[in-house]
Amino acid sequence: MELTTVWFTLIAVLWIGYFTLEGFDFGVGMLLPFLARDDTERRVMINTIGPVWDGNEVWVLVAGGATFAAFPEWYATLFSGFYLPLLLILVGLIVRGLAFEYRHQRPEARWQSGWDTALIVGSFVPAVLWGVAFANIVRGVPIDADKEFTGTLLTLLNPHGLLGGLVTLTLFLTHGAMFVALKTDGEIRHRARALAIRLGLVAAALAVVFLGWTQAETGSLGSAVAFSLAALALLAGVAAASCGREGWAFTGTFATIGLAVGGLFLALFPDVMPSTTDAAFSLTTTNAAATAYTLKIMTWVAVIFTPVVLGYQAWSYWVFRKRISVHHIPTAELAH
Repeated sequence: MELTTVWFTLIAVLWIGYFTLEGFDFGVGMLLPFLARDDTERRVMINTIGPVWDGNEVWVLVAGGATFAAFPEWYATLFSGFYLPLLLILVGLIVRGLAFEYRHQRPEARWQSGWDTALIVGSFVPAVLWGVAFANIVRGVPIDADKEFTGTLLTLLNPHGLLGGLVTLTLFLTHGAMFVALKTDGEIRHRARALAIRLGLVAAALAVVFLGWTQAETGSLGSAVAFSLAALALLAGVAAASCGREGWAFTGTFATIGLAVGGLFLALFPDVMPSTTDAAFSLTTTNAAATAYTLKIMTWVAVIFTPVVLGYQAWSYWVFRKRISVHHIPTAELAH
């Protein structure tokens, strides 16, 4: 296998890791006003993702860095053409991170309510815009002979792109509700499970339309298999939730997101950013790649450090694996 194909595959794996892991903490953040009845339950929800959310964000940093190093032409066209959506995503992630750090610093209800709003908005904006961005990447955008994006923000807000945003939004909400049901105990656990079932059915309907549309326009045999398995995994997850099997339900949404993102990359390959202006202007794994020497060095770095990162993250999930309930929340005013 050529190194360009290897790095396209690794970048796909990094995005799968990011969306499957960050997807549920986006969902938990957005569900804060819908699942929690009081401040203690809000603290329970935040504590379910408190130990892991920043580790989950490492995946997007590595994915962006790997794209920059392995496919500099792809990185340049993507980040210049999608500048405003990516800037809004970055602002959302920063605001969200500040909410985690500052919410518990003062006891006033107004202070905490303000940071709760920041957490909700900071989770909602990336959840929608990542879907819009990836839908446009796979479907194609106007790119000229100089590999420059020639569209505008309105170009990205097409029906396919907006539907992609709705799909990621509803999938992450479902994934987050499944995670809350898995990680909590008491009334909030039951509310989360019931909401996850309703959200899962909405997400399934939207995802079938979006993935079918994508498959019809740019799909391959591999993407068709991945999309079909993703739909089955989501239905299996909803069925498991209705039977009270929260571990299997969360596994179902985890597999759904992983298979759907993997299918999008299979539909994209060997392009990395198709041109709707002229297919000859499309960026591919060949014409957008860095030198063979750069890719060789990157491969050795990935071989050495990837197991270390994976091991650390698996360990952190194992340490914080137990369920949380309102009885575990300290009563001190500034505790979080």
